Amino acid sequence: MCQAKTRDECIFVYRYYPGMKNIVIALSLFAVFIGKIDAQKKKQPNLIIIHTDEHNLRTLGCYRETMSEEQALMWGKNTIVETPHLDRIAQEGVLCENWYATSPVCTPSRASMISGLYPIATGSHRNDLPLNDELVSFAQILKENGYATSYVGKWHLDGDAKPGFAPERQFGFNDNRYMINRGHWKVLAEDEKGLRVDQKMGKNGMAIFSVDEADDESFTTDFLVDRSLEIIKRDKEQPFVLMLSIPDPHGPNHVRAPYDTMFDHLHFDDPRTMYPDLETSPKWLNLKGKKNRAQSMKQSQMAHYFGMVKCIDDNVGRIMDFLDEEGLNENTIVVFTSDHGDLMGEHGKHNKGLPYEMSARVPFILKYHGKVKTGKRIEKAYTMADFTPTILGLMNVDHSAYQFHGEDLSKDFTSKTKAIKDDRIVYITNAFGRWVAAVDNRYKLVLSPADKPWLFDLEKDPDELINYYMDPEYKAIGERLMSELYRQMKAFNEPLLEEGTIIR
Repeated sequence: MCQAKTRDECIFVYRYYPGMKNIVIALSLFAVFIGKIDAQKKKQPNLIIIHTDEHNLRTLGCYRETMSEEQALMWGKNTIVETPHLDRIAQEGVLCENWYATSPVCTPSRASMISGLYPIATGSHRNDLPLNDELVSFAQILKENGYATSYVGKWHLDGDAKPGFAPERQFGFNDNRYMINRGHWKVLAEDEKGLRVDQKMGKNGMAIFSVDEADDESFTTDFLVDRSLEIIKRDKEQPFVLMLSIPDPHGPNHVRAPYDTMFDHLHFDDPRTMYPDLETSPKWLNLKGKKNRAQSMKQSQMAHYFGMVKCIDDNVGRIMDFLDEEGLNENTIVVFTSDHGDLMGEHGKHNKGLPYEMSARVPFILKYHGKVKTGKRIEKAYTMADFTPTILGLMNVDHSAYQFHGEDLSKDFTSKTKAIKDDRIVYITNAFGRWVAAVDNRYKLVLSPADKPWLFDLEKDPDELINYYMDPEYKAIGERLMSELYRQMKAFNEPLLEEGTIIR
């Protein structure tokens, strides 16, 4: 048998040992075949998803640019945090103005994102409920297509384990050493025994969220980004996907120096809608007591929230710089998004769980050099259920064997049109059966067992205070949203519909 190891040796055998010609030809063809496979692998785009928790849209510069000054400065004059690195993703790619959590709570939103299904079909339709064993994630599909798959950060899909490092069920993420099931730990450490929370514990067994000794290596956001960069460097010679889920800016609102004092000079006003009228507000707002007991904005809490956002942005800058330095920028899709928003005082509420914009709408920006136009804007409603089929479509990965509730809308991203405006209707739901909603790029219809239908016109009334449902001029709009909402509730097995508590 021919022992030739190089091209020149093969030529020598071919010339002087004619009987070996067929073997040489076979070896040459095999080498060409292997070369084509290697080239094809290099053409496959990498994917990096940067995913935050409870992130208010108004803290991103690129989203403030889409708003009026009144909307952009909800907490008063000069109350902004600059986010140049996140803005760079939007400038070099696409910004989606109407991306919604399928359900604006941590676990169900995350379950939809990784599966392309509505929460009720995943097993994780409420916080701390584990995913169904048979669920197929986008990571599993990419893994089967030759990708190295890694997950770093908060997971919140493996039940009530806390912190629950590196769950046994990986759902397609081959490297999940830094997967943390639950908790918003502020300081992490790693030693020969593995990953650990590096925080003091109180007498009640709860962590004491002190960041006094945290630095740019131990603070959770920095720590997770450091590990992410190590993984990218390890996997850069093959197609890879990395999902980095940063637990901030979710509370508790603590951040390391120098971010802890960076915004102390700002004064945060109460939002205009902070003290809603009990008589005229929706019943699903669930205001307790005879009067609204909302408290004025806590200055230190807001300053630290801004500090967390700034820390995140600086770390996104580190990732972007690393991709540039390693020559990975052109063939890597970068996505930035969040699981849900944070009302931060609007409508007398904090956190999430409501259909209002700053609770249910999330940032979604994406860059893909050469495939997605720079500075693109999409005014079209999407939900997290659309993420998996759309990202697989954008990566040109066959997913025809899988059934998703969301749609593959990758053509929206790759089209030559720089501005897309579409009145597609999506359906979003509540983890506790309090409401469902239909949303397009301007209108929102909310149904609840507790109240009459509410119809918002987000263009005329961005503060979401006026119910237009009974206005004759909005009759056709209400009927259109209502009809599509019922169609999707039926198609996706909405529990409120099955229980008969939502009536036309």
